[in-house]
Amino acid sequence: MLKKFNTKYPSISDLRDRAKSKMPKFAFEYLDGGCNEDFNLHKNTAEIRAVELLPEYLKEQVKVSLKTTLFGTSYDAPFGVAPIGLQGLMWPKAPEILARAAFEHNLPFILSTVTTSSIEQIGKITEGKAWFQLYYPAQEEVRKDLINRAAEAGYPVLVLLSDVPSFGFRPRDIRNGLAMPPKMSLRNFYQIAKRPEWALKTLINGQPEFETLKPYMPKGLNLSQLGKFMDDTFDGRLNEEKIKPIREQWKGKIVLKGVASEADMEKAIRLGMDGVILSNHGGRQLDAGPSTIQTLRTLRDKYQDKITIMMDSGIRSGPDVARTLAEGASFTFLGRSFMYGVGALGSQGALHTMDLIKTELRQVMEQIGCESIKDLPNFIYKK
Repeated sequence: MLKKFNTKYPSISDLRDRAKSKMPKFAFEYLDGGCNEDFNLHKNTAEIRAVELLPEYLKEQVKVSLKTTLFGTSYDAPFGVAPIGLQGLMWPKAPEILARAAFEHNLPFILSTVTTSSIEQIGKITEGKAWFQLYYPAQEEVRKDLINRAAEAGYPVLVLLSDVPSFGFRPRDIRNGLAMPPKMSLRNFYQIAKRPEWALKTLINGQPEFETLKPYMPKGLNLSQLGKFMDDTFDGRLNEEKIKPIREQWKGKIVLKGVASEADMEKAIRLGMDGVILSNHGGRQLDAGPSTIQTLRTLRDKYQDKITIMMDSGIRSGPDVARTLAEGASFTFLGRSFMYGVGALGSQGALHTMDLIKTELRQVMEQIGCESIKDLPNFIYKK
């Protein structure tokens, strides 16, 4: 069962510690940090871990299955890889590593518009099984072209990002020169010099770039010009009028990511969304907002029979996946955990982390006596 498991790193905490020691400080902090005081970042996970499951021991031996059907596709486990921007900055070729591992494990991988691999490359790696997350472009022709490229590459699901109407206020990124516009400093180069493996792999693979966006970018942009290009290219705030033409153009399944309120859930249903991902962008946008598990509790009973409800933000481990599904989510996505794995173990890190989370989830289900994912809500401890 543990095909690619490295026994030196048997937990996500171990992988995080190892990744921190191998990635330049500015890259690790971009991955690891939240916004403002990081309150919601930590609250996300803490409130998930307050969920308790009640075991049933005096029963026949259970045969646990992690298999889950989502939008007509069978996956080997009820979790996937959440979209993360600038993955290649954190570890060279990270999106390709994660996409290959997700394909091998039969899990969905979501490609971000602003990561460092192209729609076409990830489509090829996953044989058209990846999902594509769209940052809303200000220009209609760019929007249409991005959607057409995803369709031509075989992507079955389009994910519309709704929770970035403004750039989150992230003190670490500002200090490290990773805010907009980006600005590299001597401190950044010193941090790179202290991480020779990262530096060598980056030298071999080349400086990470926004590969999906390259067809729309003028050549030879400096960092200041890149910041202006990003500001001019994306119109972060979605509304119903912006979503309608996307729904008309896209013929596959479509998901709205970042839903946190009943008002937005009602609009998602009215607009014909096939699903929603309850999310607060991993605690990176609004420090004063609710945790995602609290949002799930607020919305599940009224809407779970009307639309597919998924969740990300704060989920780190197999027990976290079990807790989230027990609270009523149909599927989960994790971002940081998989990037910790890649940062710690390189090309083997994604496979290791997926093995780890599957094993943890299976053990929880065996322990409580739950055979199938759909039955997990029956085991929640109601205080």
